Amino acid sequence: MSKGTINKAIIIGRLGQDPEMKYTPSGTAVANFSVATNHAIKDQDGNFSDKTEWHRIVAYGRTAEVAGEYLVKGKLVFVEGRIQTRSWEDQNGQKRYMTEIVCSNMQLLGSKNEGDATSADVNDKDEAGESQETEEPSKKQAEEEDDLPF
Repeated sequence: MSKGTINKAIIIGRLGQDPEMKYTPSGTAVANFSVATNHAIKDQDGNFSDKTEWHRIVAYGRTAEVAGEYLVKGKLVFVEGRIQTRSWEDQNGQKRYMTEIVCSNMQLLGSKNEGDATSADVNDKDEAGESQETEEPSKKQAEEEDDLPF
C-alpha cells in the first residue's frame, strides 16, 4: 500500500443486468456486472428529478462465484472496492478507456419480499483469491434489516 493515498469506492445500488461470468486460464472466476445508483437533482424551477449513474464492477475468485450465483437484475447490493481505469486500442486504432470498480467486498441487500432466499457477505483480499471469507448473517440480523427505514 502506498503511504498517504487511498483508492476506495463504496456504493449501494441495483443491478442493471445479471452478472457475466468468465474464468481465467488458471480457473479463477471473474464476474462483470453493472450497478445503478441515483440521486435527486433540483432544477431552476425547484422541481426534483432523479439522475442515474451506472458503475461497472468486476469481481474475482469467491466474490465472483457468489455474484454469479446470487445476483440478478434489479437486486440491491453493497459493493466496496478500488477504482481502476484500463486502456486499449480499438480496431480503428483509437485509444479507449474503461473505468471500473474492482470489488473487494460485496454484500447482498434487500428484504425477503424481494425474493431473497439468502444473504451473503463476501470479502476478497486480492484478485488472486489468496485470502477470502464468506459469512451468512443470522436470522435475527436479517429481521433487523427489514425494520430499517430505507
